Amino acid sequence: METIDLALLTPEQIARATDYIELVWKNQGTREERARLEEFHADGDELAKLIGDFGGMLLADYISAVPDEHADCESGYVVEQLVAVTSRYLKRWCLTGGAEAHTAWIAAEFLIECMQEVDNVGQFLADIRGNVSLGWPAGI
Repeated sequence: METIDLALLTPEQIARATDYIELVWKNQGTREERARLEEFHADGDELAKLIGDFGGMLLADYISAVPDEHADCESGYVVEQLVAVTSRYLKRWCLTGGAEAHTAWIAAEFLIECMQEVDNVGQFLADIRGNVSLGWPAGI
């Protein structure tokens, strides 16, 4: 399976991606939250690329972890292949025509749905931030 090396995304990029996803996940009711979202969206193409790269890393290294006892199973192989394909398509979609703030928003919502399936989104993002700041390798 193709994995994304954490070295490809700087800690600052990962922090920016997690901040954006957290804003999309929460209700953007306050004036400050709306201003932060507008600030993110002003950089639509770069934001879409960042969320695509971050999403690929998240899917491959965090959400898709196959338990060790199933690593050699056919079902484990199938899960890894599905995640690899999903990661590629997410990145491709975010990098190709019309890659703008709207694309980043939809990609963030997709990643939030994935995180909700495996954990509480807030805790999940906190774990990613913690792992990156401590220099831990990707994977939970």
